[in-house]
Amino acid sequence: MKYALPFLALLIAAAPATQNVPRPGTIRVQLNTSEGPIVVALDTRRAPATTKNFLAYVDDGRFDGTSFYRAARDKRDPRKGFVQGGIRTDARRILPPFPLEKTSQTGIKHLDATISMARGTTPSSAGGNFFITVGPTPGMDARPGYDGYAAFGRVVAGMDTVKKILAKPSGGGQDAMKGQMILKPVTLISAKRLDGKPQPTKEPRMWLYNFGG
Repeated sequence: MKYALPFLALLIAAAPATQNVPRPGTIRVQLNTSEGPIVVALDTRRAPATTKNFLAYVDDGRFDGTSFYRAARDKRDPRKGFVQGGIRTDARRILPPFPLEKTSQTGIKHLDATISMARGTTPSSAGGNFFITVGPTPGMDARPGYDGYAAFGRVVAGMDTVKKILAKPSGGGQDAMKGQMILKPVTLISAKRLDGKPQPTKEPRMWLYNFGG
């Protein structure tokens, strides 16, 4: 009987390791922010192009030192909405655009804790900016006459961090972003893949060079 408690403790200690094993067809990435970590699982099967693009930014270090800069809260329930992060308009970090993978093609809907790519006004993804939903946001799914956004995975740990970011004081901005810019952006310290071997691109890393002399 005296060995029962140590054996039970060993089983409990080992349990999280099995829970951390990625599901087949997913690659996990940890986003280390000044508010805490966020772990996302990217769907390599249903959204291969979007996942590949995101991982290129991760493996190149293009997200390191950027920020979460937008907190878009639902007016009816401020606890819901989405947070947006990435390179913003830093042309030194951007990679070539790629065709948008619509939710109607992938079947990945904008549910709670979904990670999706922000985009511009063109059919191609903006590439270097992304958002994470807090609560379902079906208005971002594709529908007739509207391309929507490219959802490509979900948060598997750290939604408490996402909610902290969503609650940050915000203001400024224009048009669709009016009042949504985080007054003190949350630093995205680093983004690292937890599964597989990094595959950095050969694209120039201009943000690493100081041309100011």
